[in-house]
Amino acid sequence: MKAHRNPEPLWRDEFSIHTADERYVSRRQFTKFLVLTSLGMFAGNLWILLRSAFSKTPVYSEQSICRANDVPVGGVWLFRYPSEKDPCILIRPDQDTYVAYSQKCTHLSCAVFYSPEKDRLEWPCHEGYFSVRTGNVLQGPPPRPLPQVILERRGDEIVAVGIATRKET
Repeated sequence: MKAHRNPEPLWRDEFSIHTADERYVSRRQFTKFLVLTSLGMFAGNLWILLRSAFSKTPVYSEQSICRANDVPVGGVWLFRYPSEKDPCILIRPDQDTYVAYSQKCTHLSCAVFYSPEKDRLEWPCHEGYFSVRTGNVLQGPPPRPLPQVILERRGDEIVAVGIATRKET
């Protein structure tokens, strides 16, 4: 009686057990890798597209910050907006101007401070500097301007109404 020999298992086609063959990748394996990688990248890009298409623009509530006379010319007022986890800084560089920004640096989220002598926002962690008037990066590693808090003056009251994120101009 003849012994019946089983055919080679399928896994041996995909995973070579011969060490000499392990150095080479067959065209079929390479093509399969390229197709699966391409499909993964396509699915990831499709997810990003759908997420951005259906994402809602955040709605910010209005919040009274302070009275106009509470902040002297060249002074600052610290507050939190839009939530308690978001520190912000309001600056009054001259008599009629009030500007406010997120106090978190756009590089590593360290706090920024106002330097009235140099008329700029300074980030001591890595010596980054921002313009008080625009929030744009003047020097250092921060990749983008500070998010600006949109302010409205209603009589003697300064009110935060939103956050404007913008690209460097």
